[in-house]
This record gives sequence, C-alpha cells and structure tokens, in this order.
Amino acid sequence: MTKLLSPLLVCLLLQLVASIPATGADLAPDFTLPRLDDQQPLTLSSLRGKVVYVDFWASWCAPCAISLPALQQLHAELQAQGFEVVAINLDESTSQATRFLQPLQIAYPVLFDAEKATPRAYGIAGMPTAFLVDRRGALRATHTGFKPGDTQKLKQQIQQLLQEPSL
Repeated sequence: MTKLLSPLLVCLLLQLVASIPATGADLAPDFTLPRLDDQQPLTLSSLRGKVVYVDFWASWCAPCAISLPALQQLHAELQAQGFEVVAINLDESTSQATRFLQPLQIAYPVLFDAEKATPRAYGIAGMPTAFLVDRRGALRATHTGFKPGDTQKLKQQIQQLLQEPSL
C-alpha cells in the first residue's frame, strides 16, 4: 500500500507545484561588477528594457577568441534596436584579460569578476557560457561553447526577443 501511495503523492505534489505561478524566479541573477577599462560599476538591472547577452569568458578559452568578435558584430548591428552584450571576464588578473582584448575592437562593456561570485550565481560549468536575458530581466536561453555557425542562430533568438514588447 505504501508503494502505491508514494507515487500518487509525488504526482499530486508535482501537479500542485506546476500550478503555482512563477514569481520572478526566472529572473537573471543581478550583479554589480567593475568595467575592465575604467573600473566603473555596471549592474545587470540597469539594463532592464534591453535584450542582454551575458557572456562569461576567459583569455585561456579558445572558443572565446571566436565568440568575442562575433558578439561585437552582433552588438554593432543590433544595439540601436535595444540589444546589449555584457562580457564578464573570469581570468585571475585583469592584465590577462587586457592582453587578450588588445587586438580586438570590443565596444561593449567588459566586466571583471575578481571574486568569481557571478559564475557561481549562474552555475557556470564551462567557457564560454552565455545567457540571453529578455527586456524584463528574465533568463530566456543559455548558450555553451561557441563556433562560427552559432552566430546566425543567436541572431535569430535576439531578433525574436527584440520584437517582444518593451517594459
């Protein structure tokens, strides 16, 4: 009898939990981190109203050498429509990140997380890992790794979110 009751209780509990409306649990974890270039703080919440691609990267990450310039191109193309890229560097020192970025012409904000708290909040397991955040601040997609063919799919996802109503 207990063997039958347990699955029934589990099913009832799952139905109850599924019927509870989401109350902000889907919001991207907010952060305040300094910019790599001028140390000015930037918060994710300050970008509410924009579609934001939060990209975690490091100088030792080979796919990051592909993703950062591709993201710069997407940023330049879609920024006027309300798209922003925020790159969060996870190197041990800012000098590693600065050397890596020197040959690249990155115009979007590059932040530095010395404490490594942000990747813990987002559950980062590999590099690069990125999160697409909608205008409300909700997590809408996760992207792990990066190869040249990813750009077109990513652009379609961004354009779809840009078409959604603003706040």
